Amino acid sequence: MQGVNVFINGTYDGALTNENGEFSFETDAKQNQVLKFTLNGFLDFTEDIIVEEYTNRVFTLFQDMNTIEMVVISAGTIKAGDNSKVTALKPLDIVTTAGSSGDIVAALQTMPGVNGVGESGKLFVRGGEAGETQTYVDGIRVAQPYGASPNNIPTRGRFSPFLFKGITFSTGGYSAEFGDALSSVLLLNTVDEPTQNQTDISIMTVGVGLGKSKKWKNSSISFNTSYINLKPYYLLAPQSLDWNKAPESMSGETVFRTKIKDGLLKVYAAFDHSTMNVNQKDINYADKIKFGLINNNFYINSVYKGNVAPSLQLQTGFSFGYGNNKIGINTDKLNNYERALHYKLKLRKTFSNMLKWNVGGEFFHTNFNENYHAFSQYRVDYGYQNNTVALFTEAEVFLSQDLAFNLGLRSSNASIVDEFTLEPRVSVAYKIAKKSQLSVAYGSFYQTANPDYLKFTQNLKYENTNHYILNYLYNDNGKMFRAEAYFKDYSNLVKFDSNVFSKTSNFNNNGLGNAKGIDLFWRDNKTFKGLDYWITYSFIDSERDYKNYEKQVTPSFIANHNFSIVTKYWVDKLKSQIGLTYSFNSGRPYDNPNETEFMNQKTKSYNNLSLGWSYLLSQQKILYLSVSNLLGSNNVFGYQYANSPDVSGTFQREAVTQPASRFFFIGFFWTISDNKKTNQLDQL
Repeated sequence: MQGVNVFINGTYDGALTNENGEFSFETDAKQNQVLKFTLNGFLDFTEDIIVEEYTNRVFTLFQDMNTIEMVVISAGTIKAGDNSKVTALKPLDIVTTAGSSGDIVAALQTMPGVNGVGESGKLFVRGGEAGETQTYVDGIRVAQPYGASPNNIPTRGRFSPFLFKGITFSTGGYSAEFGDALSSVLLLNTVDEPTQNQTDISIMTVGVGLGKSKKWKNSSISFNTSYINLKPYYLLAPQSLDWNKAPESMSGETVFRTKIKDGLLKVYAAFDHSTMNVNQKDINYADKIKFGLINNNFYINSVYKGNVAPSLQLQTGFSFGYGNNKIGINTDKLNNYERALHYKLKLRKTFSNMLKWNVGGEFFHTNFNENYHAFSQYRVDYGYQNNTVALFTEAEVFLSQDLAFNLGLRSSNASIVDEFTLEPRVSVAYKIAKKSQLSVAYGSFYQTANPDYLKFTQNLKYENTNHYILNYLYNDNGKMFRAEAYFKDYSNLVKFDSNVFSKTSNFNNNGLGNAKGIDLFWRDNKTFKGLDYWITYSFIDSERDYKNYEKQVTPSFIANHNFSIVTKYWVDKLKSQIGLTYSFNSGRPYDNPNETEFMNQKTKSYNNLSLGWSYLLSQQKILYLSVSNLLGSNNVFGYQYANSPDVSGTFQREAVTQPASRFFFIGFFWTISDNKKTNQLDQL
């Protein structure tokens, strides 16, 4: 092979190979050295040598997968990253989606496979509840990924999108590296290095924010802070809720990075302090219930990734999370504390361009405590501790440019269950044409019971599900189409024998269920000049017999049909980027106790049209306006029924609706950077 650059690493001594692939050069280097080979389109190769003992030998270079049209395993996976070949979203799409308000979770709710549950704000994926999704930052788990919120008031994700370079959202069939998640995993990867020194200032109708990135020779730091106070906004835009203290929060995130030899060490930390107090209606009480909440959350992780030997990479890290909720319900008080620890070690061996192997292990520790005070006289304490040890291995094999597969196996043991799992994972991809391919995936997944149950009883087994996925992918220069069919069966789901689970409830693992459906995704940013859009549609048929259900039925968080269209259009004459998002969900089931059949009715369909408008005042100053639910659709998420019938024998009800018909947002964003052309337009 001609033109390969061969040299002693760390020196200028080297040569190019001739037409026969031969090379020769002289060097003053002595003893142990590293001989390095580089050629565009091929993986770099190194060989440890002793200069004085070097003899002629044959070396083989492998073509770089990222430079050729290789098949990509895509079943169950939606990626947002500039370096991904199957990118459905770009990183900055997370904050340009109208109606998302910069919330990663809200933007992902426009993706296929996600059920919109407006009163929650969390991720409900392919028939799974929100607790069936796990979140990771740089491969390390986050125990408390959502902000705290009262019942039936949607929450937000805790993470600012500005510190992350890429997102992988697996809706099923994910790697053996990840466990304790029945439905999906959300992987957030922080930026390895900022492009420049930069300061971002935000002045908004809901608060203020400050972000900054600073670079040095071998290290850098970035942070984002914000102060949010909704009281001024609520004075201008009245809500249906009766606030004693409007939501107020202080939060911040930071990432520190430093290069260590052939690796990179990252430290990520985030804190969040929020308070609120509201009088909430309850159909069972004449007077409103006073609900107060103080939440404190802290999370830190440290991750190292680097080469420990030629073609052998080490990734290790740990995290600690602390969450505390102080809740007041009239005169009653509820306090809970969660401490979570995660340690992980993974080795990745590259045998060749066609074979890569991962092996690793991890340890999780969870300590949850809660105490309830009634009338300042009665107190009850409960909680649980759990230690989980897991081992995983996975091989990535490319038989050709057109055929690849992953084989994985995971096993874990949770002390609270004291049972080893065996979780095989397999996925295969076959390229059927130049721009299209088919993928199939299967996986077995186990998860410990919901912490809301474990705090009352520790006699519950693992819940289990199996995923079966068929995926078609077409990807061609700015156009992407994904079609995915799936089936999930559930076993060992938790059931209880009371209207509301409590310390006196009897729990068991006799529940079961299934989910099947089709997810469609189309994105196009090439056909129409200045227009970038994507369209998603999901059909899901899901039934469960769990919790206190009388029989197997469609759960209340499932909408059979989900549709979204997201558009972004640049208007040069107006110096503006205009975005529209429309979301539609068919009605969700609910139980009407006035009828004999269980879960026999559905809400009306959900409709939401949202607008986002970014106006470029100057190169580094932007005015941003957004309106969520522009048309003021009166969306109903469900109904609360009285516990007892009235004198006529009828159970009265109240609708669970949006706090306000619309949400308005105005912000001014100012960037100060080395590059005077940089702004936050793509981040709004």
